[in-house]
Amino acid sequence: MELLYNIFVGPFAEMARAPDLLVQTLWEGLVSGVLYALIALGFVLIFKASGVFNFAQGIMVVFAGLTLVGLYEAGVPAFLALLITIGVMFALAVCIERAVLRPLVNQPDIILFMATFGLTYFLIGFGELVFGGNPKVMIADELYLPKGAVDLPMFGGLVSLQKIDIAAAVIASAMVAGLAVFFQKTRIGRALRAVADSHKAALSVGISLNQIWVIVWFTAGIVALATGIMWGARSDVSFALQIIALKALPVLILGGFTSVPGAIVGGLIIGIGEKLGEFYFAPAILGSALGRGVESWLAYFIALAFLLFRPQGLFGEKIIERI
Repeated sequence: MELLYNIFVGPFAEMARAPDLLVQTLWEGLVSGVLYALIALGFVLIFKASGVFNFAQGIMVVFAGLTLVGLYEAGVPAFLALLITIGVMFALAVCIERAVLRPLVNQPDIILFMATFGLTYFLIGFGELVFGGNPKVMIADELYLPKGAVDLPMFGGLVSLQKIDIAAAVIASAMVAGLAVFFQKTRIGRALRAVADSHKAALSVGISLNQIWVIVWFTAGIVALATGIMWGARSDVSFALQIIALKALPVLILGGFTSVPGAIVGGLIIGIGEKLGEFYFAPAILGSALGRGVESWLAYFIALAFLLFRPQGLFGEKIIERI
């Protein structure tokens, strides 16, 4: 009975006792969820273009952030460094298309997937060679990202909203919405979906795989840069940041690997679910000592449970193969 109370009654009673803390928790979960959705969007774009999970997206987030900070430390003005970093991500997209993707056209998906593994470790080694292995501080002030907090009186208490979190939520939401419209409503978006369905069919109707792959990987690089700036502003830019980027995997499982709206909804579910679990459910079930570390694995548990009921994701298409 005590366990049932801790699961179904205790957390909700705690929410009712301190509604201001609940709003604070929901806000933090919302911000994390939007950033998770932004990370997941990079994975979705690559998957829609090649049908393979891009394991290198996490290290692309780190590489973009390190390039920006490294250029600034070398004496390049902040906004010029930002433009050069965008150019670097375009050059990276071209190199990936020519050196990795072009030789592997029409190869099995597992070959492309393993190629992204190789790309990951190449970027790790190259990044450490050029920028070193020490964490770096994101140039948030130089990019005029806001500092401080906004305190809102609410439900007899105060809800504190960090200005950097507000900016991150707004920028990430705008990018996700813009890219969703671009890839759903434009000719490039239709070509991308055709490439995802069949490389041979896309080539037969005159779609250039090379151009589509460069566009998509460059777009994923811009998403990685925005993610690196936002996450780096909340913490240091280091190679450990790629672990956070892999939180996109449970987001994709929930939303579907080919759905931009799914990335948004999945990100919000994981972000808010993590925070509610961290502050309410895990301490009530596991106790205060064990419950506070649940945020590192709860997203994967939610995804695993979700796979049992809808393996294709909320917005994914159920694929039926006839034998």
